Amino acid sequence: MNFAAKNFYHKITQTVCFVLLIHLFTLSPDVFADLAGSDHDFTGAGWGDGNICKVCHTPHNANTTVPNSPLWNHAVTTATFTPYSSSTLNASVGQPTGVSKLCLSCHDGTVAVDSFGGRMGTHIEGGIGTDLRDHHPVSFAYDSALAVADGALFDPTIQPTILGGTIASDLLVAGRLECSSCHDVHNRYGNSELLKISESGSALCLTCHDM
Repeated sequence: MNFAAKNFYHKITQTVCFVLLIHLFTLSPDVFADLAGSDHDFTGAGWGDGNICKVCHTPHNANTTVPNSPLWNHAVTTATFTPYSSSTLNASVGQPTGVSKLCLSCHDGTVAVDSFGGRMGTHIEGGIGTDLRDHHPVSFAYDSALAVADGALFDPTIQPTILGGTIASDLLVAGRLECSSCHDVHNRYGNSELLKISESGSALCLTCHDM
């Protein structure tokens, strides 16, 4: 294969991978504009390679071992966490899993944020640590049964949100409450702290909690 053919093949491969990336992420056409300038825009970081997606995602040699992690490119935490617990908590909360584990792979302070693409990074952020007792519980099933048992939670299968669907369809991941239930890593909603629903007037809390 001559140089021109190789170059053409390379460009076609890049285009196909890019389209596949967008399809798998189901992002809006303005995703890059949404991300730009947000807390997850690492293009200005010296360790980020100037690439807005590469820190978390890759079209080649991705980690497929974690559910709901499209084309994952970042090292995954192996820390053991102290989960949230309370005498009034009706949910069963254990170790963070799935999407929440991916979030903690940068935010737990044990994995360098520049540990991506198979390399061992050195840039450690302070993070929230591995003691999650002062944080909202994550990685637990939130269903109609939990709402009844708790008595102060809305039924996620029927309670609407301001995003247009129900709690289950708009916020939960496979029926579970995860970090991404409240936070949108791609900043599509433009709220502070990458929140899906603004905290103004306690709107975020009151989406699920029937006060």
